[in-house]
Order: sequence, then structure tokens, then C-alpha cells
Amino acid sequence: MQQYLQNKKGLVESVFDQVYDQYDLMNDFMSLGVHRLWKKNLINMMCPSPNHKLIDVGCGTGDIAKYYLRNVNENSHITCVDPNNSMIKKGKEKLSKFKNLNWVNAPAEKLPLLKNSFDFYTISFGLRNTKNLSKALSEAYRVLKPGGRYMCLEFSKIQNSSLDIIYKNYSKLLPSIGKLIVGEKKPYEYLIKSIENFINQDELIDLMSKNGFQKCSYRNLSGGIVSIHSGWKI
Repeated sequence: MQQYLQNKKGLVESVFDQVYDQYDLMNDFMSLGVHRLWKKNLINMMCPSPNHKLIDVGCGTGDIAKYYLRNVNENSHITCVDPNNSMIKKGKEKLSKFKNLNWVNAPAEKLPLLKNSFDFYTISFGLRNTKNLSKALSEAYRVLKPGGRYMCLEFSKIQNSSLDIIYKNYSKLLPSIGKLIVGEKKPYEYLIKSIENFINQDELIDLMSKNGFQKCSYRNLSGGIVSIHSGWKI
């Protein structure tokens, strides 16, 4: 399933080349800091234990890896994957004290990694930026071990109409905030469009099932502003 906006030549790459240096700061501003709680919810749902291998795709500057390692007292190995080299460089600097991280520059649709390699696959606010959702999901299935778990944290569709109106009005301010902090409006105009165009919770469940995942489910957070989807390779 191709995504029209993300297939515009060089668009997504350009967006993250412009914002990588202020990426964490903008995440705090855009979500009022709540993105940290959403990511911790993801980790808590995983119930990670030491010595399990995690692949975090669309890793950004490494928040999921950091929270995961803290949860298991740094006794696990994590492969952090991102298509943007500048983002990886920023992540390496941020997580320089952690020694059990492997950084890979690659898109979610084509992972240069062996099949049946990981106990957990996470993608946090990254699935929406892929060019082909089905290919990203089939690659996730391929690299997971049998019994492995796929978990996706992503912007979703709000269930409450009043909250939806408030959120949409707030979203209109984000490009101006981006201009003030990062000096660019366009990356945040893309952000809003990509959220609006992304599939809903049940459509993602259906796509996960079509790509082999079983026992698929989702949990809405913050009224459906984001959701966490889970599926198993059995």
C-alpha cells in the first residue's frame, strides 16, 4: 500500500534534514511533552526482559532505545534503524554512553538484516513516513523471530468529536511554532498532512493481518491522538 505524499521525490528526506538538530525540542513543543509518556506506555506494554533483542525502526534520536535499556538495566542489544543519516548521527551523540547499540541507515521497507533475528520490533511515529506500508510491515514480519512481537506507536484518529476539533485547531499552529524554533514551516506542514492522510486504527489492524501478523490489537492513548498497535509472528 503506497502512500502518495511520502512518494514525492526527496520530500521526507528533506523534511528530516531540516529538523534533525532540533528534533527532540520540537517533539516536546508539539506534544507539550506528552510524547515521552506515549513512548513509555509503549515500553510498558512490551514488558521487556533482559537479553531480548529489539529492533527500533524509524528510531530518530533513539528515545525508544533509551527507555528500553533503562527498563532492562541495559542488559539487551538494540538495533536502531533510520533512513536519515543526520538523525542517526544525532542519536549516536545523545546515546553515546550506551555500548550495546547498533545503528543502521536504511528504510523500513528494505532492512539489511537477517530474517528471524529479533524478539521485538518497534516503530514510533515512523510508519506514517514510509513510502509503502505493506512493504514496511512485511519486512517487520521477516526480521522478527517466531513468537516475536510487532509494536507501532503512531498518530491516529481521534474518537471524541470535541477533542478532535481542539486538536485540529492546535495543529494549525504547529507550522508557525516550527518556523519560530527551527526556522522552517514546511516540515511541519508536511507533518500535519501526513497525519491527516494516514489510515485509521482498524485499517492498520487489517493491513497487519494481511502481512502475517496474528492476535492484532490496538490501544488508543490521549483519546486516539495516538494509538499503539500490536501483533505477533506465530
